[in-house]
Amino acid sequence: MCPWSYGFTPVVRRLRALWHGRLIVQVLLGDMYAHATEPLSPEEKSNLAVSWHRIQEYTFQPFDYRFFKQRDFIYNTEPACRALLCVRLLRPKLLLEVLRAFHSAFFVDGHDLKDPGVLVRLVGLFGIEENLFLALFESEEIARQMEEEFSYVDSIGATSFPSVLVQTGQGVEKIAHGYVPLDQLEQRMLQVLERA
Repeated sequence: MCPWSYGFTPVVRRLRALWHGRLIVQVLLGDMYAHATEPLSPEEKSNLAVSWHRIQEYTFQPFDYRFFKQRDFIYNTEPACRALLCVRLLRPKLLLEVLRAFHSAFFVDGHDLKDPGVLVRLVGLFGIEENLFLALFESEEIARQMEEEFSYVDSIGATSFPSVLVQTGQGVEKIAHGYVPLDQLEQRMLQVLERA
């Protein structure tokens, strides 16, 4: 539910295709707005609207601005993250495609990704059976794993979204802090790999 990550996902998908066989892309989930309980304030909505416009101008990704007419919307990202964690466990090769579907559902179609019914419908498009998904999604174990992943993502320095980190023999190195175009991302990756 991070708008910059929405804008960045096509870059990651192109990078994965271009580097097929030479790069393993792993999507980790961060805790931006996870567990929010209060509706967005007018100031938060205004800041978010400005971000959406900037992202649309920069990435050409579509947005449905009717979102900002909603009253009392609570921007809790934890259910969507937990659903993606379930997808990663059930269908790991489809994670980027499901993420793209989640982005489209939220930013373009205006669906509420806190609604388990919406999540079930979306993952069902990828052949994930409803009962299996819900049993995992609602389990205490998945909730625990989600909190552990949020902590891990913080610990490796991915505190803004999107962040790109590369695992080399020398450890983890951050190469992007926020959105970057594909050519810049590839250039930074090559620099890191040359030093490795």
